[in-house]
Amino acid sequence: MADQYLLSIDNGTQSVRALLFDLNGNLAAKAQVHLQAYFSDHPGWAEHDADGYWKAVGQACQQLWASTDIPRSAIKGVAVTTQRGTVVNLDRDGKVLRPAITWLDQRRVGKQKPLSFLWRTAFKLARVSGTIEYFRREAEINWIAEHQPDIWARTDKYLLLSGFLNFRLCGRHVDSIGSQVAYLPFDYKRHKWAGARDWKWEALAIRKEMLPELVEPGTVIGAITAAAAEATGIPEGTPLVAAAADKACEVIGAGALEPHIACLSYGTTATINTTTKKYVEVTPLIPPYPAAIPGAYSTEVQIFRGYWMVNWFKEQFGHFEQMAGAQQGMAPEAMFDLLVNEVPPGSMGLMLQPYWSPGIRTPGPEAKGAMIGFGDVHTRAHMYRAILEGLAYALREGKERIEKRSGVPVTELRVAGGGSQSDAAMQLTADIFGLPAARAHVYETSGLGAAIAIAAGLGLHKDFDSATRAMTRPGRVFQPVAANRQIYDKLYRRVYLNMYKQLQPMYQEIADITGYPEQL
Repeated sequence: MADQYLLSIDNGTQSVRALLFDLNGNLAAKAQVHLQAYFSDHPGWAEHDADGYWKAVGQACQQLWASTDIPRSAIKGVAVTTQRGTVVNLDRDGKVLRPAITWLDQRRVGKQKPLSFLWRTAFKLARVSGTIEYFRREAEINWIAEHQPDIWARTDKYLLLSGFLNFRLCGRHVDSIGSQVAYLPFDYKRHKWAGARDWKWEALAIRKEMLPELVEPGTVIGAITAAAAEATGIPEGTPLVAAAADKACEVIGAGALEPHIACLSYGTTATINTTTKKYVEVTPLIPPYPAAIPGAYSTEVQIFRGYWMVNWFKEQFGHFEQMAGAQQGMAPEAMFDLLVNEVPPGSMGLMLQPYWSPGIRTPGPEAKGAMIGFGDVHTRAHMYRAILEGLAYALREGKERIEKRSGVPVTELRVAGGGSQSDAAMQLTADIFGLPAARAHVYETSGLGAAIAIAAGLGLHKDFDSATRAMTRPGRVFQPVAANRQIYDKLYRRVYLNMYKQLQPMYQEIADITGYPEQL
């Protein structure tokens, strides 16, 4: 085992990382290439050069080889995990036709041609007509077909970023079931492309032949081509294994294999996930995402802007801590932990509702963020702590929805993502949930999840279960403080849970008056 290593390529929103893991889940080597921020030709757009992603993969891999003495011959397999919902159009020759539309993009198409009478009637009876129209108007497929028909006519394959990188690596149009999180004609219950009579084919301007072949996580989908070997330095012929999207990989990389263990991801999008073999719609009529293990589901609840709000605060109000940290040789994150610890639990009554971006059903499309309870005692430190607390309240609400719908109590927390590196965030998470919160043993949990897929797929461990148990373990565990837990429990039950229903009518009025967010 000592001379066997697994290469994970993790293409996130802010960087591409090439990561080498051993079969015990230890991170042996790492290289990171930061990505240029998305560009916006119009307000609300968020696009990125698709070939730029591939170039960054090559750079990250080449930097990896330069930084380690581990021989490339020790690499037993490769897997890709990526940000979700970012789409790429390719022509018949495999060339990129337009910039990738990223998951942060907010463009919408206009009113769509009505669906057939039978579907309209069925959706009206089910009271989901608004949700279906939201799906159609958000779908990048429909926007490109409507606004760039020449590009759509030349599109031979329409891929998620994961499928695009798989194609560049092995020359085949194959993607993992575990990566299919987007506005696509995907059957989330049966884990395959939707059947011929499914309403999604009528709702989306796409043909089945434009989509890749789908395989389960752990499937060997091809081998590194000569061209890919030249670009990346990965030995030609190395097996390429299907993994899953970054959030799904984070869940198993944090060791959350069973439904009583919840994985919190404190990333750009904050999420709470459990893994289950049972199909559970946490929000009625909104399907669970595919997990990073075959035949399983992720019962995910997400806060779309999540820990983006933390970065927003740092950029808008955190200049002092950033400068002071530089002068004292401390990381800005450590300075912000000091800021949090200046404030008592509950932020002296300052409460935040983290709906910086609208939802579909919970919260609804009218939702906006709110901060209430201001007084003359409050400072930037109170605001910062209130943001962290508000995110944890929202994720606790998600936990309770998951428990109610699944019937399985959550008894353990694993925490991953950038926010998990903050001791202050970890402690208040334990206090708000009233549960021990364990930091994952390695920061690169999504990459580790992809490495687990390689180990299971190539038989280096017996299966996903044994690979996950061998390669993951809890790191530092934060225990809830009883006095803090009591304060948080009262604020959560008596204030936070009432905020949305009290403010919702006013959110709707704001939207009606200002036109933002745009209503269906």
